[in-house]
Amino acid sequence: MKQNRVISGAVAALVLAALLAGCGSTATGASSADSTPAATEAAGSEAAAPTAEPQTEAALPDGVYTAEFETDSSMVHANEACDGKGTLTVADGKMTFHVSLASKKIVNLYLGTAEDAPSHESDWLQPTTDTVTYSDGTSDEVYGYDIPLDAVDTDFQLAILGTKGTWYDHTVSVRNAKPKTEDAAAETAAVPADGSYTCAVTLEGGSGRATVESPAALTVADGTMTAVIVWSSPNYDYMLIDGVKYLPTNTEGNSTFEIPVAALDTALAVTADTVAMSTPHEIDYTLTFDSATLTPAE
Repeated sequence: MKQNRVISGAVAALVLAALLAGCGSTATGASSADSTPAATEAAGSEAAAPTAEPQTEAALPDGVYTAEFETDSSMVHANEACDGKGTLTVADGKMTFHVSLASKKIVNLYLGTAEDAPSHESDWLQPTTDTVTYSDGTSDEVYGYDIPLDAVDTDFQLAILGTKGTWYDHTVSVRNAKPKTEDAAAETAAVPADGSYTCAVTLEGGSGRATVESPAALTVADGTMTAVIVWSSPNYDYMLIDGVKYLPTNTEGNSTFEIPVAALDTALAVTADTVAMSTPHEIDYTLTFDSATLTPAE
């Protein structure tokens, strides 16, 4: 009898152990069961969801565009004469943005961070010397830069080096690119009708002692403008414009030249050679023709 009670106790213990094991199994299963179809589907969707990748702007067709230069600081910005814009050139799918800055106080640029710039000197962007003309007709020489771009309408890091030798971090972007043909059309529209005119002209550069007669005679033929420039001296023996040499049209009196004018209200870079010194000397000037003063010749 005692033996039967022992056996019964053992059997009861085995049954209890089985029940406990079953609860453990159920608990584990409950964890899985808690993943209802909706929850399971959501978890699966979350796991399967692709990692978001930055969107890349579609490449612009080859051509020349105007675009806005946006920055995070007044330390670096397009010159005020450029209305916050620069020129974007796309060739063979590669984009380069040229911007004229406010002055010559930024001596280098680096596509990256100020921390990395000193150890990547070979990658520093070198300046160009640009001539800009302000709304009052005055002009100035400033530094410009050709910046290679991977995309437009996208922020990127640009470090700048000032004249004091310190690099600064900035975030910039090139946005709202528009084909420059629109600007070209506006320039074409600004050319006067064929005919003869007079137009005030401003001379800048040199020592400031030389002058030119103003207003100057301006002729438009087949949409091309030509101006007669009369200097205050007889000692200029040639002028250079875009690498082309122009000789005087007179042999007596003050030096007189007929030169092409690309656009009104825009500084025209010229070089004039004077023989007034002990040796001939080329001097750089700019000439600006004021459209507001354009008057048909009598």
